[in-house]
Amino acid sequence: MSLVFGRLEVVTELTGTLIRLGDADYELASTAYAATGAPALIVRPSSAADVAAAVLHARDNDLVLSVRSGGHGGHGLSTNTGGLVIDLSSLASIAVDGDTVTIGGGAVWGDIAAALRPHELALTSGDTVSVGVGGLTLGGGIGWMVRQYGLALDSLIDAEIVTASGAIVRAADEPDLYWAIRGGGGSFGVVTSFVFTAHPLRQVVAGSISFGPDNLASVLRGWRDVMRAAPELLNTTFLAMPPFGPEMPAGIQVLVCYASDDRAAADAAIAPLLALPGVVASDLTVKYYADVLEEAHPPEGITSVVNNGFAPLLSDELVDELASVYVQLGTSVLMIRSLSGAFNRVEADATAFAWRDSEVLLISAAFLPPDADEAAIARARDVWRTLQPRLRGSYGNFLTTADEQTVATMYPPATLARLREIKRIWDPANLFNQNQNIRPA
Repeated sequence: MSLVFGRLEVVTELTGTLIRLGDADYELASTAYAATGAPALIVRPSSAADVAAAVLHARDNDLVLSVRSGGHGGHGLSTNTGGLVIDLSSLASIAVDGDTVTIGGGAVWGDIAAALRPHELALTSGDTVSVGVGGLTLGGGIGWMVRQYGLALDSLIDAEIVTASGAIVRAADEPDLYWAIRGGGGSFGVVTSFVFTAHPLRQVVAGSISFGPDNLASVLRGWRDVMRAAPELLNTTFLAMPPFGPEMPAGIQVLVCYASDDRAAADAAIAPLLALPGVVASDLTVKYYADVLEEAHPPEGITSVVNNGFAPLLSDELVDELASVYVQLGTSVLMIRSLSGAFNRVEADATAFAWRDSEVLLISAAFLPPDADEAAIARARDVWRTLQPRLRGSYGNFLTTADEQTVATMYPPATLARLREIKRIWDPANLFNQNQNIRPA
């Protein structure tokens, strides 16, 4: 099968699948998590050679090129209109050799967790079963074992990458490229497979602890103090939510994942959380790690204004300001992810993910009416900006924007400068630009 676009043809034979407008799979294949596109051509490669042929076809015919792993990017750039989409979903193999796991670039985390379960192994990942290994890992990977094993990218030991020239390279053979893909996103090529060191894990103790909706600042301080003294096996997320109908009233939750099935040790670690004032319910059970991951759906019928930032210190002053911001934003979700532990032990310049001395990651999603105007959106962003003196940076995997200003918040200046220089070497024409883009120097 040959790649065809208009009257132009690339004669390279493909073993994968081509999907065009009118084909049975076109509508599904052209749709991403947050966007519906109309690409001229969708390629589902079955090998790195297929990916290389697609990359060269896009380059030689001046086509917009989008790459899709799980397709969960909030900015919707894993599809496009009029260009070419490389859909990696057919490259989803998962091979286990001891504690080394080789994963195709189109695999999703739910399948990965299930495949590792019989081997009593796990990788820290995102929260959602259908998130792809590619986007999450290249952007960082703050998951349910971040305090014990760090980011997903901290367990990455090699990757196979198709570059803008059509070359197929190993990241382990190219130190600068290996550095860049660990936090620098999809700007440097198409990763067709990842090689990780997995970690021993049979089961976890996981669930939630619920609090009433009042006294957010008090509960948040208590959670912070518990996590500062907690063992690294205890990973938690603080969550404040508005009402979502009669069956989901407003409230505060602490989501818990203790990365061991030692129930006595888990109970001892979790007990201080259960002792916090205001607990109204808890649901903590031993389960497989794969069962901790959930499904997520893009919110419908609303406009979401999403912001995040890293805090080196969750101080009392920041807690008070967060509580005020949460009230000012009205209908919104506040999520705070506890970091520390293994996350902090990686040097800031060891990978392109630089915010290693942070205590927490703060995420806010303000929900506005679907017809909200730019002034309303700007007001929501201005409320969040009042926190900026106590924050720095941002986490691209939890952002819905991809403009140059967004990218500038994701990296310290020296890190971004190094990324741009590596980009100049590997993709000087910026073929891989449908992402939170690193422009070549």
